Amino acid sequence: MANHSATKKDVRQSAKRNERNRYYGKTTRNAIRDIRAIDDKNAAAEKLPSVASMIDKLAKRGTIHKNKAANLKRKLALKVNALAK
Repeated sequence: MANHSATKKDVRQSAKRNERNRYYGKTTRNAIRDIRAIDDKNAAAEKLPSVASMIDKLAKRGTIHKNKAANLKRKLALKVNALAK
């Protein structure tokens, strides 16, 4: 690593962003896992908008690609709609 102050700052910023992205990514993956485990359609439909919002925020930040976000939301919606009442 170079000893330039700008390079040191860039390393600090990168580490901070990496930690933040890992936290939000893991939190979203856990929420997706939890919604997939729900067997009740009403409960799953109630949680779906908040999980979709989390996925959209990851895509907006660039943590995941926008197409991956769309695919995740689609699969979750299909899963929730397939549940019996």
